[in-house]
Amino acid sequence: MKTAFLVLALTLSGVAAADLKPMLAQPDQVVLQDDFSKAGPLEKTHWEPRQGTQWVIADGVLLGKPSPAEYRATRKNHFGYEPRISSPATPAQCIAQFSVRFSGGSETAIAPFIELGHHICRLHLTKNGVEMLADHESVKVAEAKEFKFEPGKWYHVLAELKGGEVVVQFADGPVLYAKHAIFAKPVESGGNGLGIAGPKDGSVELDNVTLWSVKAEEQVSWAAKRDTLPKLEPVPVVKTKGKAKAE
Repeated sequence: MKTAFLVLALTLSGVAAADLKPMLAQPDQVVLQDDFSKAGPLEKTHWEPRQGTQWVIADGVLLGKPSPAEYRATRKNHFGYEPRISSPATPAQCIAQFSVRFSGGSETAIAPFIELGHHICRLHLTKNGVEMLADHESVKVAEAKEFKFEPGKWYHVLAELKGGEVVVQFADGPVLYAKHAIFAKPVESGGNGLGIAGPKDGSVELDNVTLWSVKAEEQVSWAAKRDTLPKLEPVPVVKTKGKAKAE
């Protein structure tokens, strides 16, 4: 029987990526593992393209592109300018490990982003740093200003959600941590689980995805590690006039 830690170490390519280990949660069962090595239709219980955006397994990755013009012509909102997808297979409390690359297009006030639960916990990647937003992007709960988003670069990520806490690690990058009551609540609507959105009119490549359920017990060393992580006093997000509504 494979141990969760062995699977975890082998999931991502590259030494730095394999060095990522859970800090908060203990892996229980692997509920989804996909390296997209085999072409074919997407399993609907695993992946849910959103807003009419176009996703296909190609060249060993899951490739996402914006919605076609004919789809947009039928819509009054949620036009699918950014390729979006979510994984309904994600457990409510989970560990998610994956590699993602955003290319082309342009940043917006919303995207590109990575989220755990639609509008629950969202990481917005920008050229001015990465910020963690909670509760329908109404409050900023963590940030790493030194971590500048670079189009065309692969990012290797390990994200953990347990109870009211979230930890997100980037290989060769920062660790973001926050605690918020919304993290412990179920998603009310929209895309459940791990979610990805690319740049406007750009593309997304997703690879080496593994999702775990987690055990009831935290990592033995978690309390000590939590004390060492940067923390941000929650900052309300001011919605400026004319700013695009979050989707």
